[in-house]
Amino acid sequence: MANDTLDRGRITARVPQRVQDTLALAASLTGATVNQFLVQSALREAERIIAEERVIRLGARDSAAFIAAIDKPKAPNAKLAAALADHRKRQHDPSGTLDWTPRQKSLRVRSRHA
Repeated sequence: MANDTLDRGRITARVPQRVQDTLALAASLTGATVNQFLVQSALREAERIIAEERVIRLGARDSAAFIAAIDKPKAPNAKLAAALADHRKRQHDPSGTLDWTPRQKSLRVRSRHA
């Protein structure tokens, strides 16, 4: 079994010389190699982007509407009620299996000259 700490990927990039010089200068100022600097910088930015994308920001009006919807949700419509009933039925199915039989789809045939 491979040790996860030894499994490594490789990232390469071709950049203009002035970009490489700038990266090398920044790396030397931080006491890192160019490779260490690139990986640390890219990882920091990747983590920032991931964290930013996981947060939903709402204005005051939208926030109030969201809280109101949570506090007093609307009654489920017929389709949702049917889906919930089906879920409950399947959840308590003693066989522990789901019916994977495909449902018949209604086909609409359109004329090319319509």
